[in-house]
Amino acid sequence: MRIISVNLNGIRSAASKGFYEWLALQNADVICLQELKAQAADMTEQMLRPHGYHGYFHYAEKKGYSGVGIYCRELPKQVTVGLGIAEFDAEGRYLCADFAGYSVVSLYLPSGSSGEERQQVKFDFMSAFLPHLRELRASGREVVVCGDWNIAHKEIDLKNWRGNKKNSGFLPEERAWLTHLFDEAGFVDVFRRVHPELEAYTWWSNRGQAWAKDVGWRIDYQIATPGVALRAQSASIYKEQRFSDHAPLTIDYT
Repeated sequence: MRIISVNLNGIRSAASKGFYEWLALQNADVICLQELKAQAADMTEQMLRPHGYHGYFHYAEKKGYSGVGIYCRELPKQVTVGLGIAEFDAEGRYLCADFAGYSVVSLYLPSGSSGEERQQVKFDFMSAFLPHLRELRASGREVVVCGDWNIAHKEIDLKNWRGNKKNSGFLPEERAWLTHLFDEAGFVDVFRRVHPELEAYTWWSNRGQAWAKDVGWRIDYQIATPGVALRAQSASIYKEQRFSDHAPLTIDYT
């Protein structure tokens, strides 16, 4: 089973940069999308059902903002749109597809980088989301939560960690939340399980030649229950083409 997660920073923009041509060659079973920046009326047939995939989406109410999607080859048994929390669901941040014995989630966790108000929204989301993750863990199903979590967990996960200790995305409280998710709630950072020591990033600022200099952050994850995490055989970040300010994360599971 091959699962890809990618923040598109605009599905229309990514389409214009060759994303769907690339996707057609990937032989993926499930593709999780974040930051669609589109409404239903903006979606083309290619965006809705590329290459024979089934497509499901959670659009934000605000135009040109947020939104998540899932493409899958197999028809899901059930699709859950949103967390059932109005303030977060209005921003289109959660989509879950249930298959036989396992579930895949596309998640776009809020960013707090624009100021204190949005940072508080991020903390509120984290507080509300943790019990939901615990429920998923307790369900007995294997679960892979793919997406842009907007948190770099450890120093290895961003180039300039010393200068970012007080910045959103690397705050002590955010990092401790992820540590709790892994050490107490029983989830696994699949990329880090496959590559314990590899310095690799999934997002680069558009400022200061960050991409050219590889001054990045690893904030896109596939976080999974232990059973499926142990079946991960390979994990890679695709950087040969740029569809977005994020790079696709591909993980192959047996």
